[in-house]
Amino acid sequence: MGTVHAKDKREPYPHDTEQQQIHLDGVKVRVDKINVDGLSRTKDDIIIATVKDLFQAKDFQEVILCAQKVRGKLEGLGCFRNIGIFIDTSSGPGATPEGLEVTFHVRELKRIVGGVNTLVGNNEGSLAVGMRMPNLFGRGEKLHTEYSYGAKKTSAFTVSYTKPLRGSLSPIITGTVFQAGSEWPWSGYKQIERGLLIDFGFNSAPWIRHNLQWEGAWRDVSCLTRSAAFQVREQTGPSLKSSVRHILLLDRRDTAILPSSGSLVKLTQELAGLGGDVGFFKNDLCLQGNWTLLPDMVLQATLQAGFLTRISNNLNVSICDQFFLGGPMSLRGFNTRGVGPHKDGNALGASAYWAGGLHLFTPLPFNPGKGGFGDLFRTHIFINAGNLGNVYLGQEIPTSLKAYTKTTRLSYGMGVTLRLGQMARVELNYCIPVLFQREDQPNPGVQYGIGIHFL
Repeated sequence: MGTVHAKDKREPYPHDTEQQQIHLDGVKVRVDKINVDGLSRTKDDIIIATVKDLFQAKDFQEVILCAQKVRGKLEGLGCFRNIGIFIDTSSGPGATPEGLEVTFHVRELKRIVGGVNTLVGNNEGSLAVGMRMPNLFGRGEKLHTEYSYGAKKTSAFTVSYTKPLRGSLSPIITGTVFQAGSEWPWSGYKQIERGLLIDFGFNSAPWIRHNLQWEGAWRDVSCLTRSAAFQVREQTGPSLKSSVRHILLLDRRDTAILPSSGSLVKLTQELAGLGGDVGFFKNDLCLQGNWTLLPDMVLQATLQAGFLTRISNNLNVSICDQFFLGGPMSLRGFNTRGVGPHKDGNALGASAYWAGGLHLFTPLPFNPGKGGFGDLFRTHIFINAGNLGNVYLGQEIPTSLKAYTKTTRLSYGMGVTLRLGQMARVELNYCIPVLFQREDQPNPGVQYGIGIHFL
């Protein structure tokens, strides 16, 4: 972008193809007028605040770039479904010789939008029924309610209200009332959680997003079967958690599903104990890098780690707060939650973990269906390593770290990956666990996983 070609008007013969270059950044212009056509419910003040930066453009190239930025900001308001841009010379009162008139054609969203769709995540499919009321008061507000039920007896009901705020940091505040139910047969318990979540999100840089959250939740943990381990049964019952959380996200990947380039950094920190009977400090880190080695051949490296510590002997840490490891979306070659402390077949979780993966994605042999359906498939070769265990601070930390570093798990394998648009990906792998401990549950052979976030 930046250069167009035009015939030299001094040439007397129209068939002559000699051309000269015109640099757009050398064409001095100014924006005299901005029109936004198609507004009905959206308030003028939020539109003016969104488009006013376009008046600062000083040449034609800046006008085009700024118009695209303004279009992105208008899309981010959540008020419109279609936005078109039309640039013409200025006319009428107030027009200048170098003036331009920029018109945005918009179509507002309907007052109520609802539907039934399917969700994919955590190796489970869910049916979701939802309703949205976008642009509720004309400034990008949104009321959203949704109920989902999963194939593994998980359920969730949420009602959330989102309010965009003005500012260069793109601040958004969201309040959510939720109820969620889930069953964890690998650990022998089920859980019902009801609560309130308040989230304040903003950008500190173009690619860096922060979310500051407060969550108050009442949780009820109960045994899934009579054969649940005693270590699980003693943690059952209701608990009240009040916590603050900070999420830092830096995502430079070209796409979230099977990226070919870019990196991801995500850090989640949570402090519980500001009320209620649950208290801990929890950190969870995810790093990912993607590199294209050859056309359609991508090398991916992923590292995840987490640590949880109790902040007071008078406050509890529930089994549902612990870290777990293992499964087709985690440490492949092991059962779901199949790594780490177990008792009577139930995974108990632990306070610390790390896991890493090295993956090579290549096209299918002989490229069947290239240029069509076959481009959704990739051959997948991987090696995974990791560990899960309890690490204690204080005088016990040397002993616990020594035991923790000597029990690394390792697996490798290969398979086929299918990209389901930008919604999820499916993996079918043959896994070979190499290093594991007596209490683990290795699962050699074929493993199937479907979801968004994989190790």
